[in-house]
Amino acid sequence: MENRPLKVVSAIFITFSGNCEQALKFYQTCFGGSLKFDVLDYQLPGFSRKPVVNGYLNAEKIAICGSDLAHDEGLKIGNNMAVYLQCSHIDERNALVKKLELGKTNRFTPPIEEPRLIEITDAFGVRWVLGLS
Repeated sequence: MENRPLKVVSAIFITFSGNCEQALKFYQTCFGGSLKFDVLDYQLPGFSRKPVVNGYLNAEKIAICGSDLAHDEGLKIGNNMAVYLQCSHIDERNALVKKLELGKTNRFTPPIEEPRLIEITDAFGVRWVLGLS
């Protein structure tokens, strides 16, 4: 395997309590930039409208990604932030998963379908959200 740098874009990833769109629009008033939202095609129980799967604010000084979908253990103060990396290809993302999980005993099991976003936690307890462009 070649040892070449991965082509990724990093950003802050924040999980919100059903107000991702509102929050990112607020951050846009603070930082400027452009917004993009991927929204579920259907409504989920507990949500007043279709939840944001992935929202992305791209500003000159900061990139903020977010979602209304909480982790399996639910949204708690402290688990709502992660490092977000946008990968250009599935092979690039898989290579990054292997590198991030080096030295970790509980390995990530990829889903049968390749979702646009996956989440892993490295050996240091850092949460990573890896997206596909």
